[in-house]
Amino acid sequence: MATSKKIRIGILSFAHMHAESYIGNLRNIPDVEMIGIADENQQRGRYFADQFGATLYDTYEALIADKPDALIVTSENAKHRPLVELAAAAGAHVLCEKPLATSVEDARAIVEVCQRHGVKLMTAFPMRFSAPALEIKRLMEDGALGHIYGCNATNQGSLPESHQKENLAFLKRDWFVDKQLAGGGAMADHIVHLADLLRWYFQSEVTEVYARSNQILHEGKVSVETGGLIMLTFANGTFASVDCSWSKPANYPTWGGLKLELVGERGLATMDAFKQMITVYSQQAAKPYWNFWGSDADQGMVGEFVAAIREDRTPSVTGEDGLRAVEIVRAAYQSVESGATVDISS
Repeated sequence: MATSKKIRIGILSFAHMHAESYIGNLRNIPDVEMIGIADENQQRGRYFADQFGATLYDTYEALIADKPDALIVTSENAKHRPLVELAAAAGAHVLCEKPLATSVEDARAIVEVCQRHGVKLMTAFPMRFSAPALEIKRLMEDGALGHIYGCNATNQGSLPESHQKENLAFLKRDWFVDKQLAGGGAMADHIVHLADLLRWYFQSEVTEVYARSNQILHEGKVSVETGGLIMLTFANGTFASVDCSWSKPANYPTWGGLKLELVGERGLATMDAFKQMITVYSQQAAKPYWNFWGSDADQGMVGEFVAAIREDRTPSVTGEDGLRAVEIVRAAYQSVESGATVDISS
């Protein structure tokens, strides 16, 4: 039996912590070659290249010149567009971290440049590949819940500065609290996952967004919002609330979590996407941490990206899905500024 052609994939930037899991996900897939990484922060790039035994390219252009089949973009949010444009111009398929961009204009440009160059674009929404989330989707499709009246959801986390694993300045991911680089604070960070998941669940678009935010949490530490509550109205009449706050303490076992409750005509369904874990307490660890034993949503997502390339089809999560999520995030900020509901139905 003939072997499949290896798909060669590289990673652009380790600014985002998810790059650390994606490199392992790629190596877990047969006939995929993780060719290496590039990072404009050379110290950070060298650190992770050494940690993972990966080839470090001097520049993004050098990695792209090695003709990868695809690239994963895990830079700061505001830097997604130029990196995607480089990748698409070189004919490389793209898996781009969420949110797709910090503005609707940049998100739309990312979608359009990939269409223009005929490359596949997938937005990194791993929750669609979470086993608990998939079970909820199955219940809905089977009609077990009947008509869904509403949803109460949370995507909470700790202040991103606590994500730093070692006391090294070049590993500090404080860009998450930089409005220019991240596009905002807790709302920019945490709305997108549930916005996408709920669009997928309901097969309906958001028509109205109402939002409130504050800086009560971690007051004085950062200049962006740390707490947010978003109300979404869907075209099918379903309502959803999303708590997107950085409300977990610094000593919380992980960066956060994602939960929801669906109220249907035939019952209530609850989901905790990160329940498949045990809490580990160790004298060697600075704080307790979660050891996950269940399904790996990141692995499912990266596997789908590779499968779409191999089978020459559109990924199940698209660039358009990423664009829709950015539209919802930006509408939330507009609502905070105006104090009014924002209509995005057109």
